[in-house]
Amino acid sequence: MASEHQMPASKQQQASSKIAIFEQENFQGRCHELSGACPNLKEAEGSPLCHTHVAPQISWVGYEQASCKGEQFVFEKGEYPRWDSWTNSRRSDSITSLRPIKVVRAPRQPLPTRQTKDSQEHKIVLYENPSFTGKKIEIIDDDVPSFHAHGYQEKVSSVRVQSGTWVGYQYPGYRGYQYLFEKGDYKDSSDFGAQHPQIQSVRRIRDMQWHQRGAYHPTN
Repeated sequence: MASEHQMPASKQQQASSKIAIFEQENFQGRCHELSGACPNLKEAEGSPLCHTHVAPQISWVGYEQASCKGEQFVFEKGEYPRWDSWTNSRRSDSITSLRPIKVVRAPRQPLPTRQTKDSQEHKIVLYENPSFTGKKIEIIDDDVPSFHAHGYQEKVSSVRVQSGTWVGYQYPGYRGYQYLFEKGDYKDSSDFGAQHPQIQSVRRIRDMQWHQRGAYHPTN
């Protein structure tokens, strides 16, 4: 039998992409396990209205509304006994749709070498204005808890993710509304689900992989 490391990446994700949801706090009440995207939990057979999540095996994103719309909630592997353990926005205490996050696994690399030390596992560029214009902040292989602390005071209206998977937050310290950024271009704040172009902190979804020391570069 092939080991997990010998399986294709798509099969590895399929085999491990599970999340259990519970009707009540502290993992009580009806339970329903998902292994793939669910556009409407209320219509899923046997599925309770989601108030609590426990032990996702890979990273998932939940949404306030059906069809993966509305406020976003990022779940990494672990347990979430109450709604306020996955969000502090205080706007919603239920989730209506879910899907696995597309986390690209980097090759196993325990230590940097001459060939790999300059490689970038995570890179994101955030722009002041729509369509990638105006002032910008470029972040490479690092988590940044406060843009303001590093000289970037501007709004964020467009984002370009060159590598990796990221979560942006409305306020410093990874607080407020969450915005998931998978690899690709987001030309306007509406593309990443924000009502207002405000992001003040960002972190990587690292999928338990090794990462080199990071750096961030505010530029004009």
